[in-house]
Amino acid sequence: MNPVEEQIEDVVRDLAELDRPSASEGEREAARRIAARLEALGADVRIEHERVHGTYWWPIGLMAGAGALGGFAARSGRRGLGALLGLGGAVGIWDDLTGGGKWLSRHVLPQSPMDNVVAEVGDPEAPQTIVFVAHHDAAHTSFIFNPGTVPRFARAFPKLFERATRWPPVMGLVFGGPALVALGSLLGLRRLTMAGTALSVGSAGVMGEIGSRLVVPGANDNLTGVAVLVALAAALRERPVEGINVLLVSNGAEESNQDGIQAFGRRHFPDLPPERTLFVSLDTVGSPELVLIESEGFLRQFDYPDDVKELVSGAAADAGVHLRRGLRMSFATDGLIPLRAGYPTASIGSVTEYRVPGNYHWPTDVPDNVIWESVADCVRLCESLVRRVAGQEGSSQPPAPSARRSPRSRRARMRPAPPPAPRSGP
Repeated sequence: MNPVEEQIEDVVRDLAELDRPSASEGEREAARRIAARLEALGADVRIEHERVHGTYWWPIGLMAGAGALGGFAARSGRRGLGALLGLGGAVGIWDDLTGGGKWLSRHVLPQSPMDNVVAEVGDPEAPQTIVFVAHHDAAHTSFIFNPGTVPRFARAFPKLFERATRWPPVMGLVFGGPALVALGSLLGLRRLTMAGTALSVGSAGVMGEIGSRLVVPGANDNLTGVAVLVALAAALRERPVEGINVLLVSNGAEESNQDGIQAFGRRHFPDLPPERTLFVSLDTVGSPELVLIESEGFLRQFDYPDDVKELVSGAAADAGVHLRRGLRMSFATDGLIPLRAGYPTASIGSVTEYRVPGNYHWPTDVPDNVIWESVADCVRLCESLVRRVAGQEGSSQPPAPSARRSPRSRRARMRPAPPPAPRSGP
């Protein structure tokens, strides 16, 4: 094992011993340990205290429950109420699963303290910034994440498996329940309403089951991404790159549908001009094969910009790192939030031979099952990307598409933090 692999293994094993559900004390302790490591490597580090809801099963379950109640109301003759409840549930689920405002989570449900770690290396006055993003919380397991399901499907339908570039968007069933209730209620279609009611009841039940289960160690998902941030800080300290600024961001509460990166965005997006900022999401990079994700999304696919993907592919080639192309993901990472905000963004993950992340949301997601070579390759790729982007600084053009937002000057290196949030529970 080479020194980089030893370093990343040390990070993963240290943090995997913590129980780290979103917006928990274990997650905040992980943030403190990550910040200490980055500070020891010479980075300018701070912990940003935020308040978030910290689950996805409560908001999704409640909105699925609204769909079920709407179905029961329609069956008892109150079709208008049924349509209203179904529509509300469907709109809320769509908003929560597509990187929207998450109104229910942010403004209605209880909030808990959560910490993001933001480290800065390089030249803070440089015209170009790369933001590498990972997350240090861990997911709850569930029967729906059983890793044996995908191999059984591949063996049963080998031709279909070979043609597939992504797995079916199973969250479409969760959205479809309330949507069918609304449509069936409006049109007076009893069978459609009953189908939507059944899906809504089932979805609410699954969300409840997820919330009741234990949190996995989360070594691959996503302590491997965190380890890349730490190892990249070490690499840039040993081999500095001029003319570029690098932010290393480890968010909490990614597993609650990107609460952490949304909080980062509310704080920092106004000071990060899209035309001079590139985001790179690092999520679950410890499976056998690194992947440059073409697009992602629970309910609809959001495409990553082609020229950004070519930029990252070129950096991988420079570093001699294999990076698979052509796969689309039916879930969401932290990369979705800056992408939807108009930033040039790329997302890097990894997959097994079955085109899914190894040990995803399962108790076997432990350090002993991480492919350290893949994580080390990701470090090399990221360092290569920093150098490739820095080499383009002679041009006034950014290394990514023009942003869809009006330019904003960066007013400060990092926005001053407000007073720490109270450390009480919800």
